[in-house]
Amino acid sequence: MSTRNLDEALVLVDPLGEALHSLRMSGTFYCRSELSAPWGIELPSIPGCLMFHVVTAGECWVESSLGGKQRLQAGDFALIPHGRGHVLKSDPAASARNIFDLPREMISPRYELLKCGGGGSETRLICGAVSVDDPAASGLIEALPEMIVMQTENPENSWVVGLIQLMMVEAREMRPGGDTVITRVSDILVVQAIRYWLEHDPLARVGWLGALRDEQIGKAIALVHRYPTRPWNVGDLGECVGLSRSAFAARFMELVGESPMRYVRQWRFRVAMNRLGETNLSIAEIAEQFGYQSEAAFNRAFKSFTGKTPGAMRREKRKAR
Repeated sequence: MSTRNLDEALVLVDPLGEALHSLRMSGTFYCRSELSAPWGIELPSIPGCLMFHVVTAGECWVESSLGGKQRLQAGDFALIPHGRGHVLKSDPAASARNIFDLPREMISPRYELLKCGGGGSETRLICGAVSVDDPAASGLIEALPEMIVMQTENPENSWVVGLIQLMMVEAREMRPGGDTVITRVSDILVVQAIRYWLEHDPLARVGWLGALRDEQIGKAIALVHRYPTRPWNVGDLGECVGLSRSAFAARFMELVGESPMRYVRQWRFRVAMNRLGETNLSIAEIAEQFGYQSEAAFNRAFKSFTGKTPGAMRREKRKAR
């Protein structure tokens, strides 16, 4: 890439915005639940997925596997960004059953209806699980807390109520294209919940996320993400953001917690992992894209980073899909 193109990219770069843009979700699966107290549902871990719950009527409690507990009311949106197992209950004292032990009606290949409970006060939920395959989203997701709750009683989130009502109508009536509408609304709600957390939680201003907000280091990270196959070195990155080699290396280490070239190497392998799962490029072609002189050299470096050969990783990712 020419210096001119890099200069143009730097003018347009918005590191945090690009991280959010990378949250292109796929594989949405959702469940509409009609529940009556007392009730409790234990949801298993779904690695690699973001899980969410929208309360459309009534209230409930969500308890994370790490001990966090939050009361949800009608209109609230809860995001479990790391796909960890958790529990939904009518009240903290209610017992819970594994969701796979409860009767569920399959409405479509991606949509279930669950009805259960003891006949008391009613709660209605729309719950979903989405996968995010873009490696650019991985750093953002890893930096998120165990649970994010967006409450629509907050005036700042009042516009979300309309989206939740649209999702509720589509889930109930299942008109043509309903799956698509729910998927798109889910995308918006997930991104908005993360944006809300980024804007309000002090933890969103430290570590990798804090580095993204830094005028110079954030731009350097965004360039590495945008152009992963470029043969970056510390001097090039520093020059791109107006810092000397030593000043850039020191500031990057201070904010990110690792050296620039270690970050570049890790990022390149994340992108390579994604290409193994999402493209039909041969391993030799991927190795060449990342500057390796031979497939064998790429295999050794890849296994050193991931613990698996590229071939094994490709089989694992395709099986997971």
